[in-house]
Amino acid sequence: MRSQPWFVRRRHGVGYRPLAWQGWVIAGVLVAAAVVVAAVVHASTARIVIALVLLVVYSAVDWRLSGERQDMADAIDEDAPAIAREPAERSPEQVAAIARLRAGASTVPLRRDADGDDAITVEGLTKRFGERTALGDVSFSVGWGEVFGFLGPNGAGKTTTVRTLGTLIAPSAGSAVVAGISLSPENAVAIRSRIAIMPEAPGLYPRLTVAENLEFFAGLYGLADIRTRIEQALATVNLLERAGDPCASLSKGLKQRVAIARALLSDPRVLFLDEPTSGLDPVASREVHELIAALRERGVTIFLTTHRLEEAERMCDRVAILNTTLRTVGRPDELRERLFAQSLAVTTVAPLDDPERVFAAVPGVDSWHPDGTSGYELTVSDARLAAPAVTRALVSAGADVLSIGERRHSLEDVYLELIDEDVEARRP
Repeated sequence: MRSQPWFVRRRHGVGYRPLAWQGWVIAGVLVAAAVVVAAVVHASTARIVIALVLLVVYSAVDWRLSGERQDMADAIDEDAPAIAREPAERSPEQVAAIARLRAGASTVPLRRDADGDDAITVEGLTKRFGERTALGDVSFSVGWGEVFGFLGPNGAGKTTTVRTLGTLIAPSAGSAVVAGISLSPENAVAIRSRIAIMPEAPGLYPRLTVAENLEFFAGLYGLADIRTRIEQALATVNLLERAGDPCASLSKGLKQRVAIARALLSDPRVLFLDEPTSGLDPVASREVHELIAALRERGVTIFLTTHRLEEAERMCDRVAILNTTLRTVGRPDELRERLFAQSLAVTTVAPLDDPERVFAAVPGVDSWHPDGTSGYELTVSDARLAAPAVTRALVSAGADVLSIGERRHSLEDVYLELIDEDVEARRP
């Protein structure tokens, strides 16, 4: 069997197709011969006979010079069917091998980079498209191993920022350092070797298998030891068993995981994820969240754009809120404290006769206002100190207290406080 045959048996249908350049030359010569015969020979019977002879010669040549090319899917699991909806039954040795790969993918030591203090540093970054400013004077930094959320309405400049930092488009003004390398045209190749970008649309070839897709992109990266890299990437996203499945047969959630595996092939130091859970159901979204958490544990810096505010609040170390210009940057709890005063929510069985007399006498209560029929919201300087005092005051006043607790503002409240316009609608 040739390691690189000139022809390969078709995966679907019958016959062979050229694989190496020698096979294409043979096919071209025989096609040219058939065209010449059709042009020179006038007798229809002679044409048919000669065409059949050429077909037999071609079939004999490609059968003799062909071999079963070992696809990456078969290299990972030679027992996997070409189209497998369910994982194939595995031997104990195969199960142990897959377990070792997964363990190795999840226990890679935390990477410490000495290329700079931050994975990404942006200063005054601006991008204009003609008269329109998509991104205006934006500055922020992202630490190594951090999950950094980039939030904003449609048209706010999130994807433009990712494309600029990923060297896909050049900034109009400003400067940046990405993965320890200064952002400039001459450094574009070096930056791309250290980062990976997963766009919102997975962009996979549906007729190729999972492993074939990864093999193709690994070739574009010019990677060495492709088989090991693909195995490790699939182990990280828990898709080793689906390596032989055509991508067209996968759910959207699985396609997103394949796209993440593709982004991990080059072992990036910085990973840009653009809306990775867009359109996914809760189960698939949770799987993506678990993958992001595992990558953070491995020391991968993740730049995450998302519209899901609860997702950003749960997963991100810090978030930036963008609306063409940068509105704020910080940890979600810091942003809440910065924009909103602490408050207590109090509910009683019946309305208080004189709430002003009750609340005004409590130390630490700055103001209050009714919240429904028998509810009150109190602005306080320190919720933990004020809550016991408020409870004692209510009991002394003869009130029956149903509940009392700190009212916590969400990241959505912060977002809505800072974003008050429809960016896309106001643009011509």
